[in-house]
Amino acid sequence: MSWLTDDDDEPEFDEADIRMRPNPKANRPRTKRRPAHNDARIGRVLGVDRGRYTVLLDEDTDDEHEVSSVRARELRKQPIVTGDHARIVGDTSGDVGSLSRIVGIEERVTLLRRSADDTDQVERIIVANADQMLVVVAAADPEPRARLVDRYLVAALDAGIRPLLVVTKTDIADPTDFLTHFDGLDLDVFTSSRGEMPLERIGAALVGHSTVFVGHSGVGKSTLVNALVPSALRATGHVNTVTGRGRHTSSSTVSLRYRGEGGSGWVIDTPGVRSFGLGHVDPRHIIDAFTELALIAETCPRGCTHLPDAPDCAIIEAVQAGRLGPTGAARLDSLQRLLATFADPRRSSQD
Repeated sequence: MSWLTDDDDEPEFDEADIRMRPNPKANRPRTKRRPAHNDARIGRVLGVDRGRYTVLLDEDTDDEHEVSSVRARELRKQPIVTGDHARIVGDTSGDVGSLSRIVGIEERVTLLRRSADDTDQVERIIVANADQMLVVVAAADPEPRARLVDRYLVAALDAGIRPLLVVTKTDIADPTDFLTHFDGLDLDVFTSSRGEMPLERIGAALVGHSTVFVGHSGVGKSTLVNALVPSALRATGHVNTVTGRGRHTSSSTVSLRYRGEGGSGWVIDTPGVRSFGLGHVDPRHIIDAFTELALIAETCPRGCTHLPDAPDCAIIEAVQAGRLGPTGAARLDSLQRLLATFADPRRSSQD
């Protein structure tokens, strides 16, 4: 209560006059300070399903096991994807019904991304920390799309990921003409037919690496994954005879352990896509993948596009003068094709 003093008739107050608003939840007020989680354990994110993350702890040890995790509140705006190395707290036993919490993501080495189309600057993260990309195409049924493969290659080079190429269904059609499109690229190519998958050769390329498999729906990507990792049990589909399109069978991105005679590696299977936007790509990363051409490009005029109509391009002049040997022209053609794929906004992301 308040009262008037005899001296100056001014009101005075005491502590009892201050009205406090009760805390209806009877809990402590929120703070922006977060615990350091110094006891957090590091695990590999194997997959994501409806807000639950499967994380592998104690990798390559006798105590290796999977745990189910949720995202901490402070990470609600942080994308967490397959391949991430996550910091885990809580119940990490992996027992039935146990649940841990992801409180942080370790720095990523690589990040494979795509956009909805070439004008879209919003990126979709596909996988983190992969060091190889295995592009799977079919020689026929559906027909191979060289421009879509170009887009995969551009995204891989931008991310600093080594690309590989597998052509399936070579018993249906000869892929020779299609493969000439990639002459001059430093690209390992594997061909596969029904009953004759080069599993040993492909498997040898997977050992010691984290390899993301990408490809158009219906090209046999999931069939190849199941052959390499029999326990994967990835769903396989067929190609629609009317539209020529494959049906999406893999609905999520998952990491699978590959075990071969030469060692182990990681196979990251992704859903099939029919488009691959490059709105996020830095074109400088494309030429960096062509080491000998990148050195010559340092003497090009500022802003040189290196495309056929580029004036005073040092790379074009070097090829015309024969200074890059018999493969120089093919290498330049491959570089120009990839740069054109990225640079022309009229090209569809489904080309």
